[in-house]
Amino acid sequence: MLFNSPEFVFAFIPIVLALYWFTLKRNQTLLCVLVLAAASLVFYGHWNPKYLILFLTSIGGNFLISSRMYKADGAAAKRSLLVVGIVFNLGLLGYFKYATFLVENAALALDKSWSIEPILLPLAISFFTFQQIAYLVDCRKGEVAPPPLAKYLLFVSFFPQLIAGPIVHHYEMLPQFEDLANKRDRLFSFVAGATFFFAGLFKKVVMADGISAYADPVFDGVAGGAAVAGLDAWIATFAFGFQIYFDFSGYSDMAIGLALLFGVRLPLNFNSPYKATSIIEFWRCWHMTLSRFLREHLYIPLGGNRLGTARQMRNMMIVMLLGGLWHGAGWGFVLWGGLHGAYLAFNHAWRRLAPNLSLPAGAGGALTFVAVMIAWVPFRAETWDATATMWRAMAGLSGSGAASWFGLAHNPMQIGEPALALVSLAVLSGFVWLVPNTQSWMRYAGAESEATGAGSWTWSWQPSTSWALFHAGIAVAALAFMIGRPETQEFLYFQF
Repeated sequence: MLFNSPEFVFAFIPIVLALYWFTLKRNQTLLCVLVLAAASLVFYGHWNPKYLILFLTSIGGNFLISSRMYKADGAAAKRSLLVVGIVFNLGLLGYFKYATFLVENAALALDKSWSIEPILLPLAISFFTFQQIAYLVDCRKGEVAPPPLAKYLLFVSFFPQLIAGPIVHHYEMLPQFEDLANKRDRLFSFVAGATFFFAGLFKKVVMADGISAYADPVFDGVAGGAAVAGLDAWIATFAFGFQIYFDFSGYSDMAIGLALLFGVRLPLNFNSPYKATSIIEFWRCWHMTLSRFLREHLYIPLGGNRLGTARQMRNMMIVMLLGGLWHGAGWGFVLWGGLHGAYLAFNHAWRRLAPNLSLPAGAGGALTFVAVMIAWVPFRAETWDATATMWRAMAGLSGSGAASWFGLAHNPMQIGEPALALVSLAVLSGFVWLVPNTQSWMRYAGAESEATGAGSWTWSWQPSTSWALFHAGIAVAALAFMIGRPETQEFLYFQF
């Protein structure tokens, strides 16, 4: 069930909200937890009911391991249980997400004819796997006592953040589930949540889905062996860059908004990364909770930056290669991760070796943006050959046989004139660099963090008539585009 589908907006959410607000009147936190947990399971099972069994198996297995870990005596016993938990989680993830990829590549390397039946990737398995691994690590450190099963179930399955994040820590969510029945600021939270949700819906159905028309036909055609001219390759690459930007930004806003409808605050996961003036800053703003997970559970345990420049560069490459592979079982994702690893290694080495020599902010931002765009090519392209074709065209090496895909009478895709594509990209560029992001508008700082503690969270935004009219216009436009589209397009991060 997609956030941007009529059945979700006009059926699922109104029903769940009605049940939840009815439950609130009874002032019982456990009932509130059970309503949200049941709704989350319906939300997940709607896609493929049989994978609900896998989802519940993962939740039950991790809950059992964490409970045993809490009662275990001694660091060695806790460490052994953590290893069991990590093997359990990565085993499920490895089979469903990487088995086909590993078998195909092993067969190719050994010149064998091995193959297995295609395995349907369960929704959100990458996200709930990492979230539960982080939870087990915190349990091993003694930082959390196992909550009741119902609250742990909701912690993992909470539908606003289940499918594409954020990847949350226990201290960001479990304390809030202890206080669900508290009615303070409910109307304010609801209004703010609706504002976030419709802002995200507008980004998805108007901006991301709209600009995809200039990316998908070119990348799909090149994957099929077609040639592409240089201008078209750049337009398609920038179009995909903006598509995934507004797609993920829209999802992140909608997730925050949906959670706020129920009085729950999610951490920020997206913070205008294209405004970054370095690749280091980019990764502090793009998929922020994934970056946090990789830093805490991979980069720092490998030694981080404590063992010299060479080891730091190695650690960067390992983390980003695995981060790329996390996004998908394909060599394009590995190449994307490797490129970003090289970018980060160079950026960190530059800061260490030449701390007084830095680019002006504008030049650094432009260089970072173009580097990110170039790296999006293998992320989006389906094959090595398609990536090479796109990069050659972007370098001006496409050859004389590559005619433009835009505005040709014999072009079956009828994408439109290059000028229209460039105008669309210019408009979206204005939104990226000139318009404040949603959390800036709303002065939203996210959930309580482990560092700040509960009770320190503040929110200075106040609704007004002018804001209401403005956001009502956004909501109407978003709903009109959503209803008017013949098909509902998935969020790009659903495939990861």
